[in-house]
Amino acid sequence: MTDSAPFQRARSAEAKAVRERAILDAARTLAAERSIRAITLTDIAEAVAMHKSAMLRYFETREEIFLRLTADGWAEWTAVLCDRLADASGPAEVADAFATTLAARGLLCDLFAQTPMNLERNVSVEAVRAYKLAIGDHLDRIAAATRGAVPALSDEAARDLVAVATSIAGTFWQISTPPPEIAALYRADPRLGHALVDFEPRLSRILTAYLAGSLIAA
Repeated sequence: MTDSAPFQRARSAEAKAVRERAILDAARTLAAERSIRAITLTDIAEAVAMHKSAMLRYFETREEIFLRLTADGWAEWTAVLCDRLADASGPAEVADAFATTLAARGLLCDLFAQTPMNLERNVSVEAVRAYKLAIGDHLDRIAAATRGAVPALSDEAARDLVAVATSIAGTFWQISTPPPEIAALYRADPRLGHALVDFEPRLSRILTAYLAGSLIAA
């Protein structure tokens, strides 16, 4: 537990927002150190010097905390990706923009994998509604920026590209970051070379192929 004094209950909307941000920041720091799956509500509470029961005044579950972090991650990634897409031209550069920006955001990729399996399943309906509405806004921005770089691409294909990129990124991140002993096993045995995934170039190749196929079908 940290050496800071225990949190006092927030008495105003502003104070509540400060408490929530401290909890989110602590969860993000812990997630950067180890897998999201390994982090408990107690771990987060200890990181902000709160009792777990007190923290439940701000977030109902650990899944709600990480769902909020996923929404935050989407917002940050969307801004960076759209800036990259503004300077991109053609399928290869678009695919590279997606792959490069996702490779730099391992935590977000981990959250992509956890969201449908866990994070959306132990939260309130309102929490899911807020998350999906936020993601819809980011999807609109990314699809528009993608079509700006590849004008022949349909809006539907641009939106599908985002779904393909985030889904594969979530899966590939899990595969490409095994525990150290498993990574050593893969490198030591030539027969297991197929288990090694070079995240960024493989994702770029797959997205380039998807875009090429979408343009042919257009």
